[in-house]
Amino acid sequence: MKVDLLVAEIGSTTTIVNAFTGIKEGRPRFLGQATAATSIPQGDVTQGLELARQRLASRLGRESLEAHEVFATSSAAGGLSMTVHGLVPEMTVRAARAAALGSGAVLRMVSSGKLRQHDLERVRAAKPRIIMIAGGTDGGERETALFNFERLAQAMPQTPFLYAGNADNDEEIRAMAERYRVKVYVTGNVYPSLDNLNIGPARIVIQAIFEEHIIEAPGMAHIHQAVTGPIMPTPGAVMAMAERMYPVLGDLVALDVGGATTDVHSVTEGSEALIDFRINPEPFAKRTVEGDLGVFVNRDHVIQA
Repeated sequence: MKVDLLVAEIGSTTTIVNAFTGIKEGRPRFLGQATAATSIPQGDVTQGLELARQRLASRLGRESLEAHEVFATSSAAGGLSMTVHGLVPEMTVRAARAAALGSGAVLRMVSSGKLRQHDLERVRAAKPRIIMIAGGTDGGERETALFNFERLAQAMPQTPFLYAGNADNDEEIRAMAERYRVKVYVTGNVYPSLDNLNIGPARIVIQAIFEEHIIEAPGMAHIHQAVTGPIMPTPGAVMAMAERMYPVLGDLVALDVGGATTDVHSVTEGSEALIDFRINPEPFAKRTVEGDLGVFVNRDHVIQA
């Protein structure tokens, strides 16, 4: 049997495969779903993906299941782990944090101001897949972002960096990255001026970095061989879905209850009655994550309750 689309969600504990047909005709129809344990302990997540695929074929009464397209999202192997470093907590740090969470990141550390030696040790211990540097409005303070980038480039030369701070630093950041032989992606400032959030470009770059480097995560070396389309962080895919539903539903909240975490996504301009009382700008679409509310991780407490 050959369907139009298979969509796989490779979670921290469970892999889910969904089949769809009618995509090409503009009348999508959901055919079915099957699951299997995520096979990170076996060293290759495609084993669990293939098992879920076989189970779905059996559920549909077929010996095998092929697809014209196979897409995937993933939160396995630690997901999109990041550390974020900015200047002022309620300004650039807050904007950078919103960009990271909105892209689907798992934040291991958030800091403001110049990093000290203890902070560098915390970053090393966190082992992030991406380090994000922000700080300063365009035309504003420059030194903190440059200082933090240099210290982190020396401490974590194998980790990709995202710079989304004061645009006046862009060329110096690139030159420093070349000097220390680190990979850096430069995008628009997440907080280019007071009360102005610009997190969209950073979200796009973060997800691109995730897909480029996902094969370096445990068990993910062969994932690109199993899919035909992009691989997104699961929370980023849920956020994208919520944003696409906004023109149809209006203001909305989406809850993603996973095995390890529960994510809360919202898409709204906010209450007109309260906008004048807002101290800081809020993103149109945002996400928060509760790391202790996953169903699998928290199952014993749920059963006891």
